[in-house]
Amino acid sequence: MKTGKPPFEGVVAEHSATVLRVCRAVLGVDEADDAWSETFLAAMRAYPDLPADANLQAWLVTIAHRKAIDVTRARQRRALPVENVPEVATTVPAPGDQDDELWHALKALPDKQRHAVAYHHLGGLAYNEVAEILGGTTDAARRAAADGMKALRTSLMGSKGATR
Repeated sequence: MKTGKPPFEGVVAEHSATVLRVCRAVLGVDEADDAWSETFLAAMRAYPDLPADANLQAWLVTIAHRKAIDVTRARQRRALPVENVPEVATTVPAPGDQDDELWHALKALPDKQRHAVAYHHLGGLAYNEVAEILGGTTDAARRAAADGMKALRTSLMGSKGATR
């Protein structure tokens, strides 16, 4: 019986980079991989019941959003005991991390702005879909994304001007 949906492997291949960008923008580079994996595991389980005409990208970004919330909640519950606090944090970037400055600027945004930027500009969702995920109006999602982009431009342009 043919469902009219592409095979799940094709969905992963087509949308994996978008989901990873969204996870990185919402959680940061360090925790994004786990959320990405959890997103596709949950999607794989639910895919057979998904209607053939569903917006796959919006569906996957919504799942990524929920997984990011799970990671954030788990992080808040997790104690980080250390015997000695290190004096200097490492400055060595993780392998394959480009645009480290961009990820730091994204991380500095307020949650609502960071999520709106991630879901609209990185996830490719329309503002009404972003509003549905964030639980607000389309205008509020548009405003949050615009404010976030303005803050990113200011932050990134200011830091580039300071190095010249």
